[in-house]
Amino acid sequence: MDVMEFFQHSAGRWRSKRTTHHLAFRRSEMGESEIEVKALAAEDPEIIALCESHQVDPSLAVGGCCVTWAASMGWDQEGENHEGKTVFALIPDAEKPRSGQLLRDRGYAEIVSVAGQYHMDNDGGLVLVTEYDIMSSIERFWFPSPNVRVRSSTVKRMGGFSTATFCTETRVLDASSEPVVEAANIDPQLILSPLGW
Repeated sequence: MDVMEFFQHSAGRWRSKRTTHHLAFRRSEMGESEIEVKALAAEDPEIIALCESHQVDPSLAVGGCCVTWAASMGWDQEGENHEGKTVFALIPDAEKPRSGQLLRDRGYAEIVSVAGQYHMDNDGGLVLVTEYDIMSSIERFWFPSPNVRVRSSTVKRMGGFSTATFCTETRVLDASSEPVVEAANIDPQLILSPLGW
């Protein structure tokens, strides 16, 4: 699939379980979140506005998505809030359409408008690389099965301080929802997992 198909496949509600490893402290922290992903067409006003804010011609965008979330982490202090919303716009490379520029109105590692790079790897994963003023992040998303999405990320700060995060996200299906792909059409190899579930 291409990157826009990846975003379309990601559309919906997800329940995420997260483990963040704080490498400098040699400690890990558990968390969970509710995530909603909405795929956006290239002509969506939010995509156009995001491109304009980055001084990029909106006609170069192929679409994007809007993500909202509410999360909690194990080390939260009273009153700490992990809710937010961000919009992504995809600007493919004319020479290599499976890679390009990813515009965000809010970054992963810093709450600032930022432009990063994306590419689809040979295993169908989406890789996002973002450089900030004082840190950088690499994120990879992939689907081991149609209703399970996995995400890993690393954040490196100046001076070598880093975090590594692993998330397992399961699609929230209500009684009226149809699975994205019927079980008969799933490759049996995708059902198996090193963790046994």
